[in-house]
Amino acid sequence: MKKYLLLLLTFIFCHYAYTQTGNIIGSVKTSDGKPAAYVNIGLKGTTKGASTNNEGYYEIKNVKEGTYTLIASFVGLKTQELQITVTAGQTTSVSQVVLEENYERLREVIVYGAQSNSYTTDIPSKTLRINTPLVEIPQNIQVIPQEVIEDQQSIDMLETVSRNVSGVQMIEHWGNFARINMRGFKIPAFRNGMNVEMPWGPLTEDMAIVERIEFVKGPAGFMLSSGEPGGLYNVVTKKPSRYQQKEVTLMMGSFNTLRSTVDVGGAFEEDGKLLYRLNLMGSTKGSHRGYEFNHRYTVAPSLRYEVSDKTSVSAEYIYQYSKMSVVGAAYVFSPTGFGDLPRDFTLAEPNIDPTDINEHNIFVTLNHQLSSQWAVTAQLGYLNYNQVGSSLWPESVEPNGDIIRGIGVWDALNESKLGQVFVNGEVKTGSIAHEILAGVDIGHKDYFADWFQGGPLAGSVPFNVYNPQHGVPSDSIPVFDRSRSIRKRAYGSYPAISGQRYSSLYAQDELSLFDNKVRLSLALRYTAYSGWTYGQSTDDDVLTPRVGLSISVAKNTSVYGLYDQSFIPQAGASFDGEAFEPVKAKNLEAGIKRSWFDGRWNSTLAVYQITKDNVLTGDPENPNFSIQLGQVQSKGFEFDVQGEVVKGLQVVLNYANTNVEVTEDTNEALIGTRVAGHSRHITNGWLHYRLPDNIFNGLGVSLGYQYQVDRSSWNWGADNESVLPDYFRLDGAVSWQNDDFNIAINVNNLLNEYLYSGSAYATYYYWQTEPGTNFRVNLAYKF
Repeated sequence: MKKYLLLLLTFIFCHYAYTQTGNIIGSVKTSDGKPAAYVNIGLKGTTKGASTNNEGYYEIKNVKEGTYTLIASFVGLKTQELQITVTAGQTTSVSQVVLEENYERLREVIVYGAQSNSYTTDIPSKTLRINTPLVEIPQNIQVIPQEVIEDQQSIDMLETVSRNVSGVQMIEHWGNFARINMRGFKIPAFRNGMNVEMPWGPLTEDMAIVERIEFVKGPAGFMLSSGEPGGLYNVVTKKPSRYQQKEVTLMMGSFNTLRSTVDVGGAFEEDGKLLYRLNLMGSTKGSHRGYEFNHRYTVAPSLRYEVSDKTSVSAEYIYQYSKMSVVGAAYVFSPTGFGDLPRDFTLAEPNIDPTDINEHNIFVTLNHQLSSQWAVTAQLGYLNYNQVGSSLWPESVEPNGDIIRGIGVWDALNESKLGQVFVNGEVKTGSIAHEILAGVDIGHKDYFADWFQGGPLAGSVPFNVYNPQHGVPSDSIPVFDRSRSIRKRAYGSYPAISGQRYSSLYAQDELSLFDNKVRLSLALRYTAYSGWTYGQSTDDDVLTPRVGLSISVAKNTSVYGLYDQSFIPQAGASFDGEAFEPVKAKNLEAGIKRSWFDGRWNSTLAVYQITKDNVLTGDPENPNFSIQLGQVQSKGFEFDVQGEVVKGLQVVLNYANTNVEVTEDTNEALIGTRVAGHSRHITNGWLHYRLPDNIFNGLGVSLGYQYQVDRSSWNWGADNESVLPDYFRLDGAVSWQNDDFNIAINVNNLLNEYLYSGSAYATYYYWQTEPGTNFRVNLAYKF
């Protein structure tokens, strides 16, 4: 293996030694003479490109000698092209490009283009509905671009994606979905701006289909108002564009990891109206725990048809399949405390049938430019998640370590039908400019599950965690009856079904004052919600206001304040028969944002206080009932830095201080107690340095850490803080790239620490371990 790797590296370096390159520089302005920031510039027929900075300048490095077409392509704007010639060893200066729209119109444009190899992102995706640059939005929004994901070699949402945003904590999982907490609360999953959250789902997105991930901190009325107030994460998938995309990758690593991806795209005909993108992924991997595996593949084709310069229609299909070991195999159980078993310990057996998951996701999107000031977007989404499998959980844990392992059926079906229409526009009243956002959201979700069949694994024979003996006879594994459909089996000893219906209207006016130096956002959302869980239903009609203020105190610097609300439906009734009101949550937030050195790196400092009212607590006069007198409060501050702080050094650095506690309760002893599900202190860092032009041109090194202090992961009640030991992990990487090849070697957990996450539960403890030192080698080729 070492010989082959050496030969491969030798070939790559030799190939590069004979490649002669030059650089391209230029600038872009709008028709009113202002610098055009955030515009993507690309070379037709290649993947080379760059984004303009705040002054409208761009630079494209390491371009092979030859003649190219420089292209700026925008939906709703006429494509602009320039012929240029690149000479080896020289810098080509391109004549100034003038866009045919003014700066205010430019902010509404959907930008499609090549990667800029930068960790910074200046504007949110169109799927977040707002056209304002991130530095001017009165809310803490952090974006993880594709470049960060690739450098860290993350392959799905279960991995280290959360390290790139302050205060985000990955809670233990069942192996198929990501449970992410932010500001102490669970946050829902969005895809392309649509809420795809479901119980124990959706299936984690493979990074082969991901363009970027956006984290919105706190309630976000411009998206949805129902749900926990911690925020949301929005996965933006790869889209068709005119840029020719042809890339294949091959990854090998620890635990028999083998993974390959294909990414191709472009126009079916040169200057044609029909664009395409196809992403394929196949992987197989084991685990540091025995009998644990996950085999996956993904197929994601998408099309965009440009009906005219003003109208486009897109269709996207995502199919993800996973065959994995029994759900729950990652958990370790002990009667004495955390971490007293080897990290490769497992309760699983090799002859337990695997769990199969099939997920189908469809998006259809219409974008239409009504005029130079108004645009409308309509999107339909459909998600079908089908799971057939089982789960492990102990029926009992004895003080001597004897466990009766229980295995139960876990078949599930989730179906989500989603729709949204929103309008973006601009009007003026005197000297005041108004950015208008108005829209409607509709959602129908149903979740069916069968948990009602099962029994002890190996009968009454105990399994001792301190002296594990594997090898259960096949006839001692319970057999499940699947002769009826999952919809019928979902009604067992109690209705194991949940669902929700909602329709919501939203309107927002962002007033631009004093030549856009002051921006005031006024918004209101109305939501009609009905839902049911385990036979209990709830119906709510809720108004949630939003007020935001952003002030540009200096060039590329803004301070902001925000007030926003969300609500959480609650089923049930009080002793008097009164239906419970929804939990009302409000977020007070303030911060300062800055884009440094022509947008090369960005920083955000935010402080917040989230208060949840109407929380259920014990009724002191009727002990068997609840009353809505509880209150929970989360407060803290966050700091994020992203981008190229010095030439060649890309940085992700963040810190969060989070404190979540009970502030009101009928039981005074609970007031001031901590609510589990967060770490008081989290800091993460990732540094990636690409060596300057010399004999080592293309060589890069990376180093990253994750550090959590005073952490807890799961909330089984306010009186159970489940405090875990501090967490520290160190990772590193070495890479080399040129125009065609990229090879990277990542090593995680360099210090070989015993790392885990878990909680106390009843009379025992459970946790999930992470692997010790492990590696991945990834080879990418663009053609």
